[in-house]
Amino acid sequence: MHRLQSRREWLIQTTSVVSGAWLAGTSWLHAAVAPTAPVSVARCTTYDTAELLAAMQKMFDQIGGLKTLVNGKTVGIKVNLTGGPEIRVNDQPVGDTHYTHPQVIAATVHLVGKAGARRIRVLESPMSTTGSLEEYMARANWQPRDILGAAANVEFENTNFLGNGKKYSRLVVPNGGLLFPAYDVNHSYEDCDVFVSIAKMKDHVTAGITLSMKNVFGALPCTIYGGNAGVQEPSVLPGPGNRSLVMHVGSRAPSLSSPQETDPASMRIPGFRLPRVVTDLVAARPIHLAVIDGIETMSGSEGPWNAGVARVSSSTSTLAQIQAL
Repeated sequence: MHRLQSRREWLIQTTSVVSGAWLAGTSWLHAAVAPTAPVSVARCTTYDTAELLAAMQKMFDQIGGLKTLVNGKTVGIKVNLTGGPEIRVNDQPVGDTHYTHPQVIAATVHLVGKAGARRIRVLESPMSTTGSLEEYMARANWQPRDILGAAANVEFENTNFLGNGKKYSRLVVPNGGLLFPAYDVNHSYEDCDVFVSIAKMKDHVTAGITLSMKNVFGALPCTIYGGNAGVQEPSVLPGPGNRSLVMHVGSRAPSLSSPQETDPASMRIPGFRLPRVVTDLVAARPIHLAVIDGIETMSGSEGPWNAGVARVSSSTSTLAQIQAL
């Protein structure tokens, strides 16, 4: 039976995982200092529209504002809708556990539009379907019109297949890549001037924690990288299943029309492969702005399908927002 876990328990557990990973890689202590980006963190107690908009507007102002970043541009916003909408933690709303909450998405869209974005595309690769994101969201009992109406010129695109594009876009990884030299994705990840990642702050069985970088893993279309992808060419439909055979364990290759692994003899274990894929993807498709929803979340896994998961209480809710330059 799933239990409610306090945020204090979740933070202690997560910090231990991250600290252990850091100490295990002591050579990182000698790495060059990375450039920093402005960060703003605020507390929200609920997903109430007024409270959320006020907090997010203040955070955007604290990191320098959005106008210079988005004015007159096409903005792609990758959200996190991992797993089917009907799979839940104790029948809780998916936005309160493992999906990016619709109010956070709508608030971001509204503020990006207010800052002058010319077009806004909300992007995600919903599981095992070529149906619209509107249909997928409706299955979660959301109102897609709340997001579509939050600003002018808002579009949804299902990026788990070719979608509205005529061909897949190839994103090349600088310096050759750690696992793959390039990745083929839906056109929307290339056809945007600004890329935003809105992640859910939660645990991840393989990665330890999933935030804005791990969220980009969901950009990979299952028509190429799924267990039922076409062998020679991408399949027309994403088919059932996920990307674990190709990406986590490497027991099969992506469609041969796409770039293949740089080292086919590399380790076939998730803990080796997944961090490299995520690093590759973010290098190939850099994030300009990251929004992390931690107002309500879950612990123990990235979704309800693993044992020992729990919803995390909102007694000390946090919405963290980071701009990556």
